[in-house]
Amino acid sequence: MDQLRAIKYFVKVVENGSFSKAAEFFSVPPSSLSRRVADLEKMLGATLLKRTTRAVSLTEIGKIYYQQVSEVLQLLAQCDETVKNYQARPMGVLNISSMVGFGERILLPLLDEFNRLYPEITLNVSLSDELSTLGRDEVDLAIRGGYAPDERVIAVRLMDNYFIMVAAPAYLSTFGTPVDALELKQHKGLYFKTPNGPIPWICEIQGQRQDVSAEQVLISNNGKWLLDKTIAGAGILMMPHWVLKPYIESGELQELPITPPLDITTNRTLGVFLLYQKQRYQVPKIKAAVDFLVARVKGAY
Repeated sequence: MDQLRAIKYFVKVVENGSFSKAAEFFSVPPSSLSRRVADLEKMLGATLLKRTTRAVSLTEIGKIYYQQVSEVLQLLAQCDETVKNYQARPMGVLNISSMVGFGERILLPLLDEFNRLYPEITLNVSLSDELSTLGRDEVDLAIRGGYAPDERVIAVRLMDNYFIMVAAPAYLSTFGTPVDALELKQHKGLYFKTPNGPIPWICEIQGQRQDVSAEQVLISNNGKWLLDKTIAGAGILMMPHWVLKPYIESGELQELPITPPLDITTNRTLGVFLLYQKQRYQVPKIKAAVDFLVARVKGAY
């Protein structure tokens, strides 16, 4: 029995939930595909799939086997691509996932230059603040804020990601400029919403971490809208320094010197990271993108 082919058949059946759809994908008769999967189960001495007239689902051991062999197939595909593209010119589809704010302000303008340098690379860019898993989600490169993830990936720190508080001069002239952290509770707050909820305003007072968040006037995962509202004088906003820097320099927003200083976490390693799988770096399109982004972003912000 060709075990590798049988495994590929099995995985495709699971992904499609159907023997007939899997057979159509491989252009083989459903009966032939079904026999190979049955042979695989016989060889393993275990039932991997529960079959009914309407659906196909995994058994308990089938779920474990599917997860493990899927990773093996992904690794094989990556190895094949690495060998095929070794010393070849950068080309093909490059899948990039980036958090929205970084993508809109920094990544997309840089990719215009990257396109001119590597016209044979087709960019497939997704902007989302939801987490992505390299490989499983067909992502070649991911750009995420926070701290270096505990994954089997390379994480290159592109920039710091510390947060500051700002408000528009119009707001401050009306409501006053808070200096002490506890004063913030008397103000109006605009909050960026992450996948885990709105970012709280936290500081350490007399050895205890306290939430000093202001009244929630607006909550959104749309940073541009929050910035527009802040500039219009709707309230105080806390976002990464690299996002707010241009608005502070233009005078549209003013940084608030709050004491004690605020932060969103006790973790001091917050940053913006470029993530990729170590074994994929030798693929020309990925190497070109990693080297380009590191050279353009790291140390520039």
